[in-house]
This record gives sequence, C-alpha cells and structure tokens, in this order.
Amino acid sequence: MTVLPIRLFGDPVLTTPAEEVTAFDAELRGLVRDLTDTLRDQQGAGLAAPQLGVGLRAFVFHVDGVEGHLVNPVLSFPDEQLQDGPEGCLSMPGLYFDTVRRRHVVAKGYTDRGDPVQVVGDGELSRCLQHETDHLDGVLFIDRMDAERRRAAMRTIRTATWFTGIAAKVKVSPHPLFRR
Repeated sequence: MTVLPIRLFGDPVLTTPAEEVTAFDAELRGLVRDLTDTLRDQQGAGLAAPQLGVGLRAFVFHVDGVEGHLVNPVLSFPDEQLQDGPEGCLSMPGLYFDTVRRRHVVAKGYTDRGDPVQVVGDGELSRCLQHETDHLDGVLFIDRMDAERRRAAMRTIRTATWFTGIAAKVKVSPHPLFRR
C-alpha cells in the first residue's frame, strides 16, 4: 500500500492541464494503485493524478458503492438538469462549498490497460466525475462558482490551518457548465 501526500491549493500543478496518457503500461497501473491507496486512506470520493503531482489524465473514484478509475476521460451530458450542493476537495481539506454541477453525466475513457470504459453517473457520482475531470483540465471547483461564492470561499481558504499564503490563480472556468 502506497499512500502519497496530496498537493494543496496553491500548488501550480493543480491549475496546469494534465497531459493525455499515451502509454498504458506498468507505470500507469502503479499510478492508479497509488491513487486508489491514497483515496482510501483519505476516505474521499475521488482523486486525480495532478493532486499527487503527476500531470497525467487519470483519476480514481469511490462514490455510493461505485468505484473505479478513468484514464483520458471525456464527459458528455444527456440533459440540462443541474444540482447545487456542497462539494469538497482533498486539496482543500476540511472545506465544503456549494457548487453548481450537471446532475447527469456520461464519462467515457479507458482503464489502466487501455480498454474502453463508460461510467454513467447522477447526483454525487456525477459531481465527482465532473470534479475529477476538471482537475485534469487544471480547473478547481472554486472556478465553477459565481463571483460571490468564490469570494466567500477564498475568505474561508485564507483562514484554513493548511493554507500557506500562496494562493492559486482563481479563474473563471474555460469549460462551460452547459457543455454537451
């Protein structure tokens, strides 16, 4: 079991788009194992490779009894239903902020062996799949918030015991919420 340290808000790797995986090899399978072990240790819902400092498009998830991983995921949205509710991030430990996400998602990608896979999610699983894919795009969930929520979140982040004083550049997401 390998539990690795999780990069915290302010680390540039979290706002840098990850590279597409091109080698489905033992190294990738090791990364997926490390992600899985670290996620289990932290008891989170999802964990993306950039959160371990690895700039590759891979993440693991465990939500409502559904667990797995996706490599090079691509999301599509079967409808326009939205959900608004609390969302957290292992890179911002202990903090939760209301965030609007799509209610339903279809995530297509690959296993760590290169086999095609599809995950259909709604509710919390949908939220997790979107959150982790955003990590791969260098987008943090606070980037998804409206200006008022984002300002309130930043005030809270600045008071967190883990905050180093080096804030990530908060941006408006380049990925529209209503993308299909």
